[in-house]
Amino acid sequence: MRKKNKILCVVILVCICVVAYTIPYIKMEFAGSAHYTEQDRREYNFYTPDILKGMPRISDHYDFDFSNTTGPANQVNAIKFYGTEDIRIIDSYLASLGYKKKEKCDIEATCWKGTDPQETIYVGILKSEKIVIIQVVMDFS
Repeated sequence: MRKKNKILCVVILVCICVVAYTIPYIKMEFAGSAHYTEQDRREYNFYTPDILKGMPRISDHYDFDFSNTTGPANQVNAIKFYGTEDIRIIDSYLASLGYKKKEKCDIEATCWKGTDPQETIYVGILKSEKIVIIQVVMDFS
């Protein structure tokens, strides 16, 4: 009888540990949005697409955003660089990965397209605030 109780306690403890470990990932999977930095390792690894992970850091002050919009099936990942307006390094990085700059963009930004027809990258500058925003938009509609 004692042995059964010990085994039961171990099984319950393991289940509690598994649930405690997976709950943050379940919450992230169903989150509508997130704001995080590169130091928030769990969120950074979960939300950030590889193209933003490899993006040259053009400022020491930057952060990330994720948004899973309702309506048209869009998912938006963004990185914001504060205190800069220079996007030449970003343009070179995107071109080196095979992205092509589009002549027209549906917002006031520079649009880039790669081989994935669902993906569009927007590079915008808020000059009055000296902020560069790079958005990776996935259109699943």
